[in-house]
Amino acid sequence: MTLLTLMGRATEPLQMSGHGHGRCHCEGHQDPAETGMEYGLYKKIDHERLECLNESREGSGKLVFKPWEERQDRSKYVESEDDEELLFNIPFTGNVKLKGIIVIGEDDDTHPSEMRLFKNIPHMSFDDTGREPDQVFKMNRDVTGELEYVTKVARFSSVYHLSIHIAKNFGAETSKIYYIGLRGEWSESHRHEVTLCTYEASANPMDHKTDLITPRTHFIA
Repeated sequence: MTLLTLMGRATEPLQMSGHGHGRCHCEGHQDPAETGMEYGLYKKIDHERLECLNESREGSGKLVFKPWEERQDRSKYVESEDDEELLFNIPFTGNVKLKGIIVIGEDDDTHPSEMRLFKNIPHMSFDDTGREPDQVFKMNRDVTGELEYVTKVARFSSVYHLSIHIAKNFGAETSKIYYIGLRGEWSESHRHEVTLCTYEASANPMDHKTDLITPRTHFIA
């Protein structure tokens, strides 16, 4: 599959060649299995605590975070209720270096047109969306998963909670999404264990032992 990669704020219609616009480029053909592994961060989501605000059906927001090979499953989707906005609160089981996002919708006006990202704001509500986002994407319609929105990795290098705010669509009363894919690296959360020692006033400083558990980094490739 060929992925069209979007850098920053894409505001013009995209050409599939992508060259010379400074915002996107076409990657070479990639083995589908390899692509599926790259978009395996859904396995590192704490699905029990994941929530979607303004979903028309309770629990439907969780359904769009699914395996790559199920991205075209139209039976699992989320649709907004009162207006076009959706807000996903996505807690991870560790720390994530987020590199890219794919959003699949309908080829109509229900497709999101603006995506705003916020990091490390647990239990975010619509009242919080007035603050400055960490990154904003002007979106294009994508019904097959060919467009990748590339994040500013330096800004998303240590994310334990991601909020995705779908702020606008192309003019419909509600927004509809079938798939959200997340690409990046995952690492275990840092844990510090300290061994407490009983000592006298003249104790040797070397007797005070601190054990640091170093996290093992897993690359989702």
